[in-house]
Amino acid sequence: MDRIGLTYNTEKEQIVISEYGRCIQEMIKKLPEIEDREQRTEAAKYIISVMVQMNPSIKQSSDYEHKLWDHLYMISGYQLDVDSPYAPPVPMEKQRKPQHIGYQNNDIKYGHYGQYLIKMIEAASREENDEIREALAYSLASQMKRNYLDWNKSVVNDQVIIDDLKKISGGRLAIADESKLNNNGDMLVKGQPQAKQQQQQQQGKKKKKKVPNLKANMNNPNNPAYKKRMQELGKM
Repeated sequence: MDRIGLTYNTEKEQIVISEYGRCIQEMIKKLPEIEDREQRTEAAKYIISVMVQMNPSIKQSSDYEHKLWDHLYMISGYQLDVDSPYAPPVPMEKQRKPQHIGYQNNDIKYGHYGQYLIKMIEAASREENDEIREALAYSLASQMKRNYLDWNKSVVNDQVIIDDLKKISGGRLAIADESKLNNNGDMLVKGQPQAKQQQQQQQGKKKKKKVPNLKANMNNPNNPAYKKRMQELGKM
C-alpha cells in the first residue's frame, strides 16, 4: 500500500491536553517561531481565546484564565517566552510531591454513629453537673438515632440507642429504659411509655360542646317549649 501523503495519528506527537485537540497543540508549537516578542504575545492571546471555545466547560472555574495560560505553557513544553499576565507554572517533574499524611488507625466500634458524635459523647460524659449531663444525654440520643437511620435506612429500637449511649459513655450518660424517641428523632420523651403519652395527649384535648339544634327541638311535640308555644298560639 502506498502511504505517501498519509500520516496516522498514532505516528504523530502525543497530545498533551486532549480537550484542546491536536490543531491547538500545533498552533502553540509554532509560537516560538515568531521572532517579535510583542507579536508572539498577541498570537498567544488569540490562541487562548480559541482554547476557550474548544473547552467551554473551563469557564465554570473562577480562575479559568489563569488555568488557560498554565495549559498554554504546559502544551508548549514550558518553553514559551511571552508576556503572560500570570507567572509561568513550574514543570510537573520539578514539583515537590506532598508529604503523605498517613491513614487513620482508629478502631471505631460504633462507626454508624460517626467519629465526631463519639467524641461528643465522651466529652459530655466528663460533665460534672448532673442536670447538664442529663440534658446532653437526651440530645445526644436523638442525634444517635438520626445518624443510625441515615446509615441503616431502616428502623431501630430505641432501647438499642439507649444501651449504646450508656456503653460509649461508660455509664455516665444514662437514660430511663422506658424513654421513647419520636420517629423523626427530634425529641426524646423522658420516662413515659408511649401508650401513656398518647393517653395523656387524648385527655388533654378539649371536648367540643354540643350545640343544641333549636329549630329541630321546636318542631318536636314532646319538647315542653313546643307545647308552650302551641298553647300561646291557641292550638292546644
